[in-house]
Amino acid sequence: MLSLALINTTHTHHHHQFFNPTTTTTTLKPLTSPFLHHPHHHHSAGPRPISASLNPSPLIPASPPPQQQRVYQPFRPPPSPLPSQFRSLDTAGRLDILANRLGLWFEYAPLIPSLIQEGFTPPSIEEVTGLSGVEQNRLVVAAKVRDSLIQSQTDPDVVAAFDLGGAELLYEIRLLSAAQRSAAAEFIVRNKFDAKGAQDLARAMKDFPRRRGDKGWEKFEYKLPGDCLSFMYYRQSREHRNPSEQRTSALEQALTAAETEKAKGVILEELEGKGGEGDGKEREVQGGVRVPVVRMKMGEVAEASSVVVLPVCRAEEREREILEAPWGCKSQGEFGVVAAEKGWARWVALPGWESVLGMSGGVVVAFPDARVLPWKVNRWYKDEAILVVADRGRKEVVEDEGFYMVAADADADGGGGGGYGLKVERGWRLKEMGVGESLGTVVLVVRPPREEIEDQLSDDDWE
Repeated sequence: MLSLALINTTHTHHHHQFFNPTTTTTTLKPLTSPFLHHPHHHHSAGPRPISASLNPSPLIPASPPPQQQRVYQPFRPPPSPLPSQFRSLDTAGRLDILANRLGLWFEYAPLIPSLIQEGFTPPSIEEVTGLSGVEQNRLVVAAKVRDSLIQSQTDPDVVAAFDLGGAELLYEIRLLSAAQRSAAAEFIVRNKFDAKGAQDLARAMKDFPRRRGDKGWEKFEYKLPGDCLSFMYYRQSREHRNPSEQRTSALEQALTAAETEKAKGVILEELEGKGGEGDGKEREVQGGVRVPVVRMKMGEVAEASSVVVLPVCRAEEREREILEAPWGCKSQGEFGVVAAEKGWARWVALPGWESVLGMSGGVVVAFPDARVLPWKVNRWYKDEAILVVADRGRKEVVEDEGFYMVAADADADGGGGGGYGLKVERGWRLKEMGVGESLGTVVLVVRPPREEIEDQLSDDDWE
């Protein structure tokens, strides 16, 4: 009986591990053993060996699984689609196309990944074609950006504008979304940007959402590349003295890039000296502010095109630590290794902001509590730690409305400064006390990064 044959088959299989074809009925297919070789089944598509990780079934499957299925098959990406004119070329022919730059850059760019799949490496491709690894990467990435522009239905005339030498420009907008890329490409073509202009535009568009809460942010339109770039220049203008040529130049750049009337309006107010809303008294206070206060953003140092490494002193120490801190710090060699004139225990890396790039003998003083600075109010500073950047190359107390780093005993009260050995003081106050030289002119106050969005420091919050 069939049921008895099935029972015997299962029993024999479990106890002897090898299946004996002679014990089965003609209605059952023999189970091939992973340990025995059967010549007469060599070309048949029999079932594969049962994995030890699978639970054994009491029934033999009616139809074997396809032979081509493999559980641990290594991943091999599909070949990159090549333009039709290159598909018939062998390896030597493709290398020749790259070596002689035969065709438009986006046409021969797909040849690079096709060669990589055949076992070539960027250095070996460079050796044959003369294309450096950086150039290879730029071409491949830019070609993908160009494809995304086409898929986003960008104006064909805009796409065609990058046909000759456009790889470097498209590479700079690689980190933007598809919609942003299309808008950025149109703006780049319209304004005839070079690679540096394209890079600034992409960074401005990427950075704009993270600047929510900065002064004037709501006046600029996020969806318009020009407004994003304009806001970047507008924000940079506030890092310069008012008035100064650098500040005016940054505002003029912001006005040129702006696309909306709201953005142009707030920039014109700054250029005319109004400084935004408020009465004449507020404008007078804002005009006297000489030190920008910036809130660091998460990852801002990593994304900066240049950084400045400065020695850090503690506010609890006195002027001796500032005097002993290294004055020189330079980048050396191809890797930009930072070398100081002498050893120092504490350092900080800051983005290459305009206000810190021109210092001679810059130093950073770390204050555990922001309330020790001469703010008008201590609304939301709480116990926030801050970094005060001072230029030791400018020690003379010159400007009444400037800020200077001094020893706490320079205070008229004989030691004010929240219990710290160092403090920040106004120029006019130091002059009243007869202090003509400081430890350095304060050029920047840096607040720590925060995950949440909060109000930013207003210009009139200084005393």
